[in-house]
Amino acid sequence: MIRQAALDSLPVREAVPALVSALDDHGTAVLCAPPGTGKTTLVPLVLAGLVGGGPRRRVVVAEPRRIAARAAARRMAWLLGEQVGGSVGFTVRGERVAGPRTVVEVVTTGVLLQRLQRDQELAGVDVVVLDECHERHLDADTVAAFLLDVRENLRPELRLVAASATTDAAAWARVLGHGGPGDAPVVEAAGVAYPVETVWAPPARPVRPPHGMRVDPAQLTHVASVVRRALAEREGDVLCFLPGVGEIARVAGQLGGVDAEVLQVHGRAPAAVQDAALTASDHRRVILATAVAESSLTVPGVRVVVDSGLAREPRVDHARGLGALATVRASRAAGRQRAGRAGREAPGAVYRCWTEAEDGRLPAFPSPEIRIADLAQFALQAACWGDPDATGLALPDPPPAGAMAAAREVLVAVGAVDAAGRPTARGLKMARLGLHPRLARALLDGTAALGARRAAEVVALLSEEPPREYGDDLAGAWRQARRGADGYAARWRTEVARLDRAVRDPAGLSPTPPLPETGAAPRTPSGAPPPDPRASNAGGAVPSASPGLGRSPGSGAAPDDGAAGLIAALAFPERVAKSKGEGAFLMASGTAAELGDGSGLRRAPWLAVAVADRAPHSASARIRLAAVIDEETARAAAAHLRTDTEEVHWEDGDVVARAAQRLGAIELAVRPLRTPDPALVRAALLDGLRAEGLGLLRWSPDAQALRARLGFLHRTLGGAWPAVEEDGALLDRADDWLEPELSRARRRADLGRIDAGQALNRLLPWATGEASRLDELAPERLEVPSGSRIRVDYSAEQPVLAVKLQELFGLAETPRVAGVPVLVHLLSPAGRPAAVTADLASFWQGGYRAVRAELRGRYPKHPWPEDPATAEPTRHTNARLRR
Repeated sequence: MIRQAALDSLPVREAVPALVSALDDHGTAVLCAPPGTGKTTLVPLVLAGLVGGGPRRRVVVAEPRRIAARAAARRMAWLLGEQVGGSVGFTVRGERVAGPRTVVEVVTTGVLLQRLQRDQELAGVDVVVLDECHERHLDADTVAAFLLDVRENLRPELRLVAASATTDAAAWARVLGHGGPGDAPVVEAAGVAYPVETVWAPPARPVRPPHGMRVDPAQLTHVASVVRRALAEREGDVLCFLPGVGEIARVAGQLGGVDAEVLQVHGRAPAAVQDAALTASDHRRVILATAVAESSLTVPGVRVVVDSGLAREPRVDHARGLGALATVRASRAAGRQRAGRAGREAPGAVYRCWTEAEDGRLPAFPSPEIRIADLAQFALQAACWGDPDATGLALPDPPPAGAMAAAREVLVAVGAVDAAGRPTARGLKMARLGLHPRLARALLDGTAALGARRAAEVVALLSEEPPREYGDDLAGAWRQARRGADGYAARWRTEVARLDRAVRDPAGLSPTPPLPETGAAPRTPSGAPPPDPRASNAGGAVPSASPGLGRSPGSGAAPDDGAAGLIAALAFPERVAKSKGEGAFLMASGTAAELGDGSGLRRAPWLAVAVADRAPHSASARIRLAAVIDEETARAAAAHLRTDTEEVHWEDGDVVARAAQRLGAIELAVRPLRTPDPALVRAALLDGLRAEGLGLLRWSPDAQALRARLGFLHRTLGGAWPAVEEDGALLDRADDWLEPELSRARRRADLGRIDAGQALNRLLPWATGEASRLDELAPERLEVPSGSRIRVDYSAEQPVLAVKLQELFGLAETPRVAGVPVLVHLLSPAGRPAAVTADLASFWQGGYRAVRAELRGRYPKHPWPEDPATAEPTRHTNARLRR
């Protein structure tokens, strides 16, 4: 019997007529309704004609999470006075409760995405409701884009509703209005949620911000203390939001002795625990939950919410081939959703573990997954849809070009698409497995090597990372899952069975029975021709099995360690890793990685790394889950990364020439090259000169002087005189002055035999005739009044003439070179500096007297005339002059 009183109490009923009218007029609508108004339960029943007297239609409701899908179906069935599987059913991965009478089916967005790929017209479905679209999960955005494409090209009568409590209504109205005359109408439902008091409860002392997956233990201790405070200050159940399973477990461990039942609710929790959280209880409870409890669920009895303010988002490091979840600050929209849980049934309170000032700086909405996540699976879905670049899809946000390029590389490597981005027959099969393309590749190729069941078992482990207590050894985790009795092991067995059926029987890929064949040619919404199922596996597909296991394909005879390693290597070939000793490894991607101190894998020569993450500013990744492999398995699984190259480069002060065989960044084998390519040798020698400088050449004093003279002329006159002072400028013109000697050189010692002075002469401006004026413009030596020829030093900014003072007697004007007066360093008879001047005339008139007074007594044998301007210049003593 229909529970009419409960239906009438749902506030969204006031907005239902406007929603129905909007769908009748436009076919699409955005429904904004606060938490607890009944948008998830009443609206689908009305649109299906199960209540309200409307025409009977088949409605599909897409939820972002399995727990929400099950809960929504049970709630709607309860409102109708039925059991799930009658008028209302649900389908999640690995579980379907629905029957021939089902007209409202609640599914996860992933299940709906798979259905759209199999049946692009979505035959038999009249209305699709996308619930909680504000969360911006990638599957939900993709489903919305595909459905809009279907409406535009195949089924304009298909109705589409985007529903949420906190969505950016204007943005979704633009998206749903794609292809139409304007934006989709927005229907708002007034809520009757009870008031929720906000209590700001920041830590007394600063805590470290989260990085990677890590949360400061002091922050979790503070959250536990706030839960205890809430229990003491308020009545009713307490719902505490934490970012992940590990944090839930740690906070639960700190709540021992509280006068309440502590429940842990997350996506991995057993269905019985999830059901217990969603069922009213006679005793007080503390429910520690991840974001699964943010949306679509009313947790009965909750009067208090404790919000840690943290959430998890996917991140991917394309350069290192690492993807992981990262702990981030939750958005304001998420905060409103969380707080709303406290006011569903009565006035409540939310304790926020941060300051009010911080709240205003939080992001308004969570980051759309399409901007931050690995897009390989999305790119394959788009390719199978007929739009490899996703440029024709009405997405709320376009995919980043760099992430799409990285995704295309992965798809080509696993043979899912060809060079043009079109799906191959292999890619079509991968897309229908409901797995990331990497895991789909591992399942298909691993089945050929190990058999379907064993391949499915390891892939199921990789599709949902095992609990940390299973350890970091993938083979050990496999054995534990086989004998385990926990919730993870139960889910693992269900997924194994699904994958085993799927890979053995392509018709069994769907959790629902396949639609009957109509005989009509398939239609692609985007207008592109459907992929040819007979297409070859173009695009560089990697080998399907590892010869290193030493058995025939399909025999399943490999030991667990080898089988687990093969599957992990097939899924993540760029993460095969070679030991560097002491638990340190180098992955084929070039990323260094380390095992924990207590790991039993530390002595393995090779690993296939399944899970790794890297903290910000850390040089190495931390290996979370891996399996032992041998080199042969690594070579087979990552064959597309293998290169055989001749390497000639400058290393450790000389030319190194070798033939190297590598697996990505891992060096497998190396041997010396006896006859390396001369061009590569020349390039290596130039690298050495750049690294260590032109001092590697033979620089005689004359060569050094020539370089200084040319540098002076370039600074002073410019024009045709070459720039030679900087090594870089000279090396840029190596062809003009270092040949042919450079091309004849083979090693460092050969560079030391190149006469730099002779080479520099090639840079003189011979073509203009200016080269002949070198000695005129920048003479190597200047003749002074004594008759001596003194070398000029051009190494400084101003040329320097260092000469004994007595040799310049009678010289009134300072000597010049290229019009520039030299800087005269006047020396004592012993050759020590006595004075410096660029104006001899002024020096004779003034400075000379002080020098004469100081040095005449020290050097009495040398002439110190009172008037040096008229004295005879000399190199000799007084006695020598008198002879």
